[in-house]
Amino acid sequence: MKTDARPLALHFYNRSTLVVARELLGCNILFRNNDTLFSGRIVETEAYIGMDDPACHAAVGKTTRNAVMFGPPGISYVYFIYGMYNCLNVVTEEDGYPAAVLIRAIEPIKGIEVMQQNRNKTRLKDLGSGPGKL
Repeated sequence: MKTDARPLALHFYNRSTLVVARELLGCNILFRNNDTLFSGRIVETEAYIGMDDPACHAAVGKTTRNAVMFGPPGISYVYFIYGMYNCLNVVTEEDGYPAAVLIRAIEPIKGIEVMQQNRNKTRLKDLGSGPGKL
């Protein structure tokens, strides 16, 4: 488990998507909304690599909707899927090559009470156990 509290450098993401996906496990993700800080430990990731990966958003080629995947590594973005889920991703590998890591699940750390209210759930597992829940 990583204990360093510093943000990851952009060059961290300019590597193999599989390596980045593994090394993001145990890292904390933070989000601030007004005066509330939310954080969670990343416990599940998924790699999407290139236009040859049929599960990758870029498998259909570059479009307006997936163009961010072709951008520089380290950019985070939210991708709307199935008409109902917002999924957090981060671009990996070199600029121009479509690859990204999906943050599939987190273990909540801070802001838990507000998360529980926002999701109308009390169990911690129900707060960040899937990509559409982040």
